[in-house]
Amino acid sequence: MSNVTESLERLVELAGARSAALVDSNSGMVLGHAGSDAGLDIAAAANTEVVRAQLKSIGTLGSTDVIDDIIITLSTQFDIVRPLTANPSIFLYLAMDKNKSNMALARYKVSECEAQLEL
Repeated sequence: MSNVTESLERLVELAGARSAALVDSNSGMVLGHAGSDAGLDIAAAANTEVVRAQLKSIGTLGSTDVIDDIIITLSTQFDIVRPLTANPSIFLYLAMDKNKSNMALARYKVSECEAQLEL
C-alpha cells in the first residue's frame, strides 16, 4: 500500500490540489488517500455512482471505448476521476482548487500516477 500512499501524496503536491484518493467503485470504499478535504468519503461515494453509471452506459451501448477520465467542474473546484485501465472498478480521484490549479497538468499527473501504481 505504500506505493499507493506515495503516489497519492505526489498528486496532492500539485498546485491547488485539495485531496487525492484511490476508490473501489464496487463498495465505495477509499483504498488510500492524501490531502486535507474533510468531505473525502462523501466525494468518493458520490463519484462511485458517477463511475458506475458511466461503465453501465458504455456496456449498454455495446461500446468498446474505455473511460480515460471524467472531469467534473464546480464553481470553485474541479474533480478528475480516472478509472484504472487494469481494473475500471477502481478509480483515482483528485480534487483541485479551480483558481489555483492547471487542469491539463493535473490530468497528465493523474494519468502518470495510474501508470506508476502497483496494486
